[in-house]
Order: sequence, then structure tokens, then C-alpha cells
Amino acid sequence: MNLVIAEKPSVAQSIAAVVGANKRQDGYIEGGGFIVSWCIGHLVELATADTYESRYAKWEYSDLPILPQNWQYSISKGKEKQMKVLQELANRKDVTVITSATDAGREGELIFRLVYEKISCKKPVKRLWISSMEESAIAEGFQNLRDNKYYDNLYHSALCRAKADWIVGINATRLFSVLYGQTLNVGRVMSPILAMIVERETAISVFKSEPFYTVQLDCGGFTLSSEKLQDMQAAKTLCQTCDGQSITLYSVESKEKSENPPKLYDLTTLQRESNRQLGFTAEQTLSYTQSLYEKKLVTYPRTDSRYLTSDMSANTPAVVKAAAGFFMPQGTELSISMEQVTDNSKVSDHHAIIPTMNVQGCDIASLPFGEREVLQLIVLRLVCAVGESCRYGETVVKANVGGAEFTAKGKTILADGFRGIEKLYLTNKKEAPQEDKEKALPKIHQGDSFTSKATVKEGKTTPPKHYTEDTILAAMENANNALEDNDRKGIGTPATRAGILEKLIKTELLERKGDKKAKYLLPTIKGISLITVLPETIQSSQLTAEWEEKLKLIERGDLSPVSFLQDISEMTVSLVKTYEVIKGANVLFPSAQETLGKCPRCGNDVVENKKGFCCLDKTCGFALWKDNKFFTAKKKSLTKAVATELLKNGKVKLTGCYSEKTGKSYDAVVSLDDTGGKYVNFTMEFEVRKK
Repeated sequence: MNLVIAEKPSVAQSIAAVVGANKRQDGYIEGGGFIVSWCIGHLVELATADTYESRYAKWEYSDLPILPQNWQYSISKGKEKQMKVLQELANRKDVTVITSATDAGREGELIFRLVYEKISCKKPVKRLWISSMEESAIAEGFQNLRDNKYYDNLYHSALCRAKADWIVGINATRLFSVLYGQTLNVGRVMSPILAMIVERETAISVFKSEPFYTVQLDCGGFTLSSEKLQDMQAAKTLCQTCDGQSITLYSVESKEKSENPPKLYDLTTLQRESNRQLGFTAEQTLSYTQSLYEKKLVTYPRTDSRYLTSDMSANTPAVVKAAAGFFMPQGTELSISMEQVTDNSKVSDHHAIIPTMNVQGCDIASLPFGEREVLQLIVLRLVCAVGESCRYGETVVKANVGGAEFTAKGKTILADGFRGIEKLYLTNKKEAPQEDKEKALPKIHQGDSFTSKATVKEGKTTPPKHYTEDTILAAMENANNALEDNDRKGIGTPATRAGILEKLIKTELLERKGDKKAKYLLPTIKGISLITVLPETIQSSQLTAEWEEKLKLIERGDLSPVSFLQDISEMTVSLVKTYEVIKGANVLFPSAQETLGKCPRCGNDVVENKKGFCCLDKTCGFALWKDNKFFTAKKKSLTKAVATELLKNGKVKLTGCYSEKTGKSYDAVVSLDDTGGKYVNFTMEFEVRKK
């Protein structure tokens, strides 16, 4: 019996249909010699700090740095049942082999391996590595299962990433939170991203706009422009000199040029385009694409490649034709050049994101709005990428007047190529194609003369633009890409960047502002203050990019995981031992809220807001809600005084509690019974009833 472990129930169902497992059980599907079960994302995770020492439940400077020697793991809260199912299945005597069918990437590998290690399984493991959820792709994947040892380095890289994030996150967050008196979330990747956004806003705030001037000569049908001039008087003088003068063109040069079709999407470029065109966040785009993948409409989304492999050349043209049917009239002749999108050397784990043959019978109108829009982007990109170049003629005209050179440029489309496909797509969506900035020039020749009317046009230099998700993703992807042999050294990975941005927003270090479609990412006062006090080692995009490159080296087997983690640990020790509080920090981090007590989960301060009494650390989740049903059912209020007593002693005495059963009142001692779940629970000890 082959036990197949997928990452999600929906993926498990698709696999079960292919292998012939059709008997649905509690937590798995069985049949045809297979048992197909699933994780629910991460079932096993790195244990919290207090697992190593109970005193670590409270945040104390004296306990830092916390550097586990023997790493421990725990089952994710709320997922214990499915973990038990997998353990029982793995221990079944009739199970002789296990197939890892989690997502074919770094995190997917980690999800399976941690489960496998936690249940202390010793049975042989095979790896299902696929890029599509189509039945044919799944079937082919099972015909080409590989020994899981082949992916050991991928696992080591994933585990190092998790441990490094734990070490930096736990120690740096506690260090700065304790020293500055409030929760300040710090991370190996999130802090450099925040620093980039703060730096951009600083550049915008100090920018001083400077005027510039150009002299323009209207030649009746086209306009010649001078270079930018900084001095207004010089521009006026040149304008007076040129006005009404006879102008002879000394150069009219025309060249035929071409614009190549765009590359296929990897996840980051899809997220960028989706943000730019549709206003979707990076996380929304990933979610929509993942859902399309599970519906077998697109290939695996978490990829950093923009090319296909040569073995796909035979079947992809049929996919192109199916995709073109979304917006092109039936029978339209297509240009399909697979050479433009095929490069084995630029595909590592997964090829670019493209639609599958299932789009041929897809009722796109039935898809949710977000999925529909993203699918159309992916469909359009494939058809364009294999299409013809856009050919155009470019004409550059030059003239000397008053001792200055004037130029004009014109552009004439000779063959639309892929641009014609884009126009057809936009027409079908009833959207106007973007107009080309350069217009065609009239027929003119070298030596032609014109009498001009001269004017001065004033402009102003503009500040850098606020980051959008489109532009910050580009900055993250290309951070320090000029280092060492021009290898790209980005921050984060395509699979993690969206989550990092969301965490920065959730922890109130960033915020989205702007209209519905064009939202900017702006640092909050708290975010700016945090970057102000963080040392360069924590906020350096260069250092983080180098760490990401080292994780890739581990994945390739060219670097020891021990060496990588040693560097992370040494940096953390140095940070704790050498960091000194910035003078005047009370101005950066004013304490405006009254502290009611310490959070029983993480040791941070608990403060009051409109709805309840909550831990300052938004990621902790501890909250005593004022409208708690436990109290309202007894006609009692969870007041500030009650909350303070519960936080101090873990219990509080309540008098005059109402009994729904008897209608009478009674006294009781209410105790906190917090298990770390979404809601805090309470227990009661009864005292003498009142008559």
C-alpha cells in the first residue's frame, strides 16, 4: 500500500481521482492500492521559545540571546487531529512506501519532512514532483517518482530558512521590544523591506522640486524641442532668437526597430502586473493563482522562472490555441514561436506559469472575479509571448537654430505583432488601449525648411514615487543584483514576499493608502521609529540578499547548513551584546496606553481598546473581549478592573452571577483557562448560592 501525503485536501482529491482511491474516510481517501491523505499547510512547526525553558514565556533582556542547541518541534494548534491521522496511517502494517506529494518547492518539502520526522517514520519515501494538477501530469508524475533523498538539500535549505527566521525574529523582536517598551516586530527579511520603504519616503520628504525649461519650435505638423535648460532667462533669450526664423533640417534619420514579445510570467512578475493592472495585492494574486492551480487551469504558481523546457515544445502550441479562444475569433491564424519561450538553463524547479489545456472547456464567467481576471492575464501573456515582435519605424529629426540643437522623434507602426493581440484583448474587455507617446511624423526630408513659432515650456523635476506593491516587489527581486558576478540576489522568494508584506501591515509597521486600485505602501510612525533605532546589520538589504543566496547554495549542496546557521547565531549574539539604546527614544516610542498587566502567552503588555483588552503584539492573538459570551450570559461585564485582576492573579471573584437555568444568582471564582486558541476560555468554582 502506498501512502500519498499531499499539502491540501483539494490536491489530495485530485491525486486520489487519478490513482483510483475512491473510498472517503475520516482524514484520507483509500482505494486501488493507495491511501491518499493530506497536511493542512504546516502541521509541524518550530517550537516556541518557552518549550526550551518555561521562563522564556516572559520577555526578559537577561534571557537573550536564545539559541537552541537541540531544536524542538510542535504540532500546529488546531491541527492535532490530522496529525494523528497521518501517524496512524504511516504505522499501518500494509503501508510499505510513502509518497511525498506536497507542493514541489522549498516550503512544500519542509511541510512533508517535518511531519515525517515528527512521527518517527522509517519507511521509504518517494517524491511526486509536478507542475500541473492536470490528470495527465499527475499520472506522468507517478510514473517518474524519485527517491526522496534527491531532495535532501532542498529540505536542508528550507529548514535553515525557518531556523534563521526563528533566531533573528525571536531575539531581535524581544530585544527591541524590551528596550523600547512596546512590541516591535523585527525579522530577517521584513526589516530590510521596511527600511527600503522608509528610505524612499525620506527621499520624497526631503526632495526639492527644481524648475527647468525647454524651447519648442512649432513647425506646422511636428514640434522640435531643445534640451532642458535650468536658467529661465537663457530659455527666453533662445526663444526670442528662434521665433519666426527659417529652420533647415540637417538630419532626418529613419530606422526600423522591433519590440520583442514579453517573457512568460513567474510569480513575481504576475503579482506586479496584477497589482498594476487590477489593483490586487501580492497576497491576493498568489491566492487566486493557487486556486486556479488547484482547479487545474494553470501550472504551479510559486516559480521564479519565465521560461519553459524543451520537452514542452510539442504540446504547448495546443495550449496556446486553447488560450487564444478566450478573446480571439475562432479560426484566427496564430504565430507560435516556441523558441522564444524555451530555455532549459533558465528553469530550475518549475517552469513559467502558463494555462493548461483545461482552459479549452472552461466557463470563465463562472469563476470568481479575482480568479477570472488573473487567469485572463496568464492566458494573454502566453499568446503574446509566443507571438511576433512589434515592428516600427523610428524617425529622429535634428536642426540647429540660434546655436542650439533641436530634435523631434516620431514612431510609425509597421507590424503590430503581439501588440495587436493586446489591443484585441483590451477591445474585448471594452478597455481603451494605451496610446503611444510618440506619434508619427509627417513626410519630411533632410534639407527641408520651415518657419517656426517658438515658445518656452516650463517643467519641474519630480520626486521619487511612493512604493506600490508592483514597485516594491521589483525592488525586492532585484536587491543588490550587481553583487558578485552580476548574480541576482533578491530579498525573500517569490513564495514568501506576499506574506512578508502582509505581516508588515498586520504588525502596524506599514499601511496601504490611496484609491481602490492604486494603493501605496507607506511606513507608519511606528515603522519609521523602528528603522531609526535598528542597526545596519538588521536593516541591510545587502546582508539579507546574501543570506538568500547562501540558502540557494545549501539547496545546491555547495554550502553547509551548519556554517550558515553559525553565521546567523554569531550576528545575533553580537547584536544582543553590543546594541545600546538610542538616546531620546522616549520621543520615538511614547507610551500612550495604560498597561493593565502582562500577556499570559508572550509576556507583552496588555492594553485596553474599544472592543477589549488585548496584547500589544498583534501576532500573539491574546484578547479578553468586552462582549465575551461567558460573562454576558451571567449578566456580568468584563470590565477593566476584572481584566486587571485576571491578568494579575489568573482569577477573579464575581458576585451576583445570573443562572440561566434557575433564574437565581450566585457567587463564583472565574479563572483563566487559556489554551492558546483563537478565544480565551474560562472556568468557574462555585461559592455559596444566594437565595
